[in-house]
Amino acid sequence: QVQLVESGGGLVQPGGSLRLSCAASGSIVSINNMAWYRQAPGKQRELVAVVTRGGTTNYADSVINRFTISRDNAKNTVYLQMNSLKPEDTAVYICYAAIIVETSGAYAYWGQGTQVTVSS
Repeated sequence: QVQLVESGGGLVQPGGSLRLSCAASGSIVSINNMAWYRQAPGKQRELVAVVTRGGTTNYADSVINRFTISRDNAKNTVYLQMNSLKPEDTAVYICYAAIIVETSGAYAYWGQGTQVTVSS
């Protein structure tokens, strides 16, 4: 069984910073892409940033030059450093990982989500 556990959300003032973490655990052979999505109330889930196993990254236009995604393959963990936060960044942030599991193959896994609120 594989789990993704997120941490690091919270309340921050506009212009502030937060760092999200998501650790994968379980019968993991390897992890391909890891990503962060977000979903605001009344809106569809959107891709924020993705990082390949080799470290190639891609970002939504709205977060370029403000957010940085990174990963530690040894720890099966992905991070999202969020700077210059804006009220429109308020959402539940959800971790995603494409994981190859022992004896079973490759599957998509999702975290439970962590709330980020940007407000003065």
